[in-house]
Amino acid sequence: MDKAFIKMHGLGNDFVVFDARAKPLALGFDQIRRIADRRIGIGCDQVIVIEKPPAKSKADAFMRIYNADGGEVAACGNATRCIGQVLMSESHAESAAIETGAGLLVTSSAPGGLITVDMGEPLLQWQEIPLARAVDTLHVPLSMGDWLEDPACTNMGNPHATFFVSSLDAVPMHEIGPQLEHNPIFPERANIGVAEIIDRSTLRLRVWERGTGLTLACGTGACAALVSAVRRDLTDRTAILHLDGGDLSVTWHEDTGHVSMTGPAEISYHGRLPDGLLN
Repeated sequence: MDKAFIKMHGLGNDFVVFDARAKPLALGFDQIRRIADRRIGIGCDQVIVIEKPPAKSKADAFMRIYNADGGEVAACGNATRCIGQVLMSESHAESAAIETGAGLLVTSSAPGGLITVDMGEPLLQWQEIPLARAVDTLHVPLSMGDWLEDPACTNMGNPHATFFVSSLDAVPMHEIGPQLEHNPIFPERANIGVAEIIDRSTLRLRVWERGTGLTLACGTGACAALVSAVRRDLTDRTAILHLDGGDLSVTWHEDTGHVSMTGPAEISYHGRLPDGLLN
């Protein structure tokens, strides 16, 4: 395989990116885990493979996403901005279309060197998230001791449960995140977001990502949190979300129903995998 990669991140949510458009790349479960390992590998939250778009697709490329545990997922908002930056830099264009497991996502340049991605419409029915049984997705009967209760659930290309709390700092994410991720109500596991409402246009958010753990930022989690806050009339349809790695601006557009997200995409460095890492 071509061992060249790009290390990128969006607000600290970091990726090892391989370009497999010229030559297909097959990565096994154990290989992905070794690449993502921060002690013996390169270290990242997700491994991303850029591939040729499917036949008849309007996309510029296909983005394949693997979590650090080796499992493949359909969507990653921060990674979409990063791959959008790569494609737009190559073509010197102001936008790029990326095919994903969650559908076609379009990125575009935004002021200040930022990138906006149209994440599409949120899925809100219990079967779409999916949940194990029919419940009201705006008030899911799920709690975790004295810390969390009554989440809203959303699918933004992957399943999210968002809890609203008065003090984000009081929630032990490392302790409760793994338990909630694997709760039986989530047949495909779930990303667990905990949000604190600052005002009608500002939230603080932390997300425990399924298959990865607590990250500095989660783009789809930010979108899910804004959608859930709007559904409960806690915020306006546009808000700034403060994550541990920085800020994202998210809008749930009333006219189209789509969610857009704006934030940075950074290249950390270019590198090559060391010999023996994938053996």
